[in-house]
Amino acid sequence: MGKFVIKKRTNGEFQFNLDAGNGQPILASEGYASKAGCESGIDSVRVNS
Repeated sequence: MGKFVIKKRTNGEFQFNLDAGNGQPILASEGYASKAGCESGIDSVRVNS
């Protein structure tokens, strides 16, 4: 089962990755100014995929 992982970039932006069950990255997002914006991006991927 895949999972979303939120990371903070060195420039202060947030990014999420969708990792497969084996840990391999499937998707990397754009940078978001806030963690809440990043979480909204995750929700969008869940709804639209």
